[in-house]
Amino acid sequence: MSEVAWEDQKKINEFSKLNTQLSQHEQALKNLAQDKELIDDVSLELELVDEDELVPYKIGDALVSLPQREVMERLEREHEELDEKISKRQADADACSERMTELKSQLYAKFGKSINLERD
Repeated sequence: MSEVAWEDQKKINEFSKLNTQLSQHEQALKNLAQDKELIDDVSLELELVDEDELVPYKIGDALVSLPQREVMERLEREHEELDEKISKRQADADACSERMTELKSQLYAKFGKSINLERD
């Protein structure tokens, strides 16, 4: 095995940090996707409700009754906000993956099979 130089150790540390960040991004993306699916389900259910009927809607810790059309508008805005959050998280995850691929290539070139950089 080759000796681990300070520069190599910095790359290994960076890879480890990026791996942790990527896992966090993936978990956040999973949670955002679940939130988006929930909003989609609620929106579909609310389409069956009369437009002037009052519908319970949670704002902060309070539950208020709003007309169906207003709740639908709010849900649409929430959906758009989730899409933006998902896009940003995905871009961040992609950037982590790209850098990890670069580091993996450099480290495997130097250390070969004596280093394991595969994710679980």
